[in-house]
Amino acid sequence: MPFAFSVADVAFLTSGAGRAALSSFVPGGDPLRDVAAARRLVGEEHAAALLETALLRARAAGRFSDGWFWTSDALEQATAVPVAEHRARRLAAVAADRVVHDVTCSVGVEVATLSAVLDRVVGSDLDPVRLAMARANVPGASLVRADALAPPTRNAVVVADPARRTASGRRVRRPDEMAPPLAALPGPDLVVSTAPGLDFGLVPWAREVELVSLDGRVREAALWSAGLVPDGGPRRRATVLSSTGDGWELTDLDDDTCPVTPVDEWLVDPDGAVVRAGLVRQYAARHGLAQLDPHLAYLTGPHPPSGRAFRVLEEGPYGEKQLRQALRRRGVGRVEILVRGLDVEPDRLRPRLKLAGPHAATVVLARVERGARAYVCEPSNPSTPRTTR
Repeated sequence: MPFAFSVADVAFLTSGAGRAALSSFVPGGDPLRDVAAARRLVGEEHAAALLETALLRARAAGRFSDGWFWTSDALEQATAVPVAEHRARRLAAVAADRVVHDVTCSVGVEVATLSAVLDRVVGSDLDPVRLAMARANVPGASLVRADALAPPTRNAVVVADPARRTASGRRVRRPDEMAPPLAALPGPDLVVSTAPGLDFGLVPWAREVELVSLDGRVREAALWSAGLVPDGGPRRRATVLSSTGDGWELTDLDDDTCPVTPVDEWLVDPDGAVVRAGLVRQYAARHGLAQLDPHLAYLTGPHPPSGRAFRVLEEGPYGEKQLRQALRRRGVGRVEILVRGLDVEPDRLRPRLKLAGPHAATVVLARVERGARAYVCEPSNPSTPRTTR
């Protein structure tokens, strides 16, 4: 069980004595010695809070600002900074002269990010511990204790990030199971960060669904109400962000003209945000690619765009015997197996292939219109010619 901070713990940690203790205390990795060192420094009453804060700051290093106060759950659930900054920029473009209210502000990540580009930002939370931490993390911010379903502001643009797990830790998928429930959030101008796997048909007020990925991992689905998106604007958007600062977007208004062809020199696996947003054809059209099958996310072409792509060395009908022979010919001893549209479990298939050899490969198994196919690939660009079985 994670340590449960009290308001008194936060009051001590944010005091001069607490901050001095945090600046001098560095856990060494031995739990018993670390506890003893914390007790010597601040006494029994505050030792656990000191140790937990030091450990959480170490976990947050490189992802969030140094010196912040966290609970374990708040750190786990916090929006990644590049994702929060992207949302803040979008809001600044449509709500620069309005109050923007984060009604689930937790320890203040979104409030800090919004405040960097907007003048009128309010944050609120019901949890007094997280709110006390937010006051320390974002000095000078307008923060109040309030229920997300009864915010003290009126006519504000509401930002919310409902909890996607129950108290027991079970992940929830339905909007009515989230806390607070999506349908009960105040509107009409609303942007909600939620789970990428949500059934968006259950959220009829969402005028635009934006799937956001960061460094190749889908982080969230952002639901934008009608008042925050232009008339005639897209209904679906994929936003692909990178920690390096590069990023791009794709929407359902982009051209989706692309052919369906047999495999070319490269197999391309689009970013997960593109796939989850249902924009595979738009991605293919933008990059001059083709689909292997109208219902398959893998694309193909002579030149791959940046991102995940595999050079096809050999391809043919899928069968375990044929695949085993192909891998043996190539001296493959290590294989990544990717499956689309087939009832194949990679972890069960791998030992049956009886791999031996110094080389590595990626095998893509997919069902296309011609049936089950196997593509032996590698992600680099060697001079080995491609053959067809």
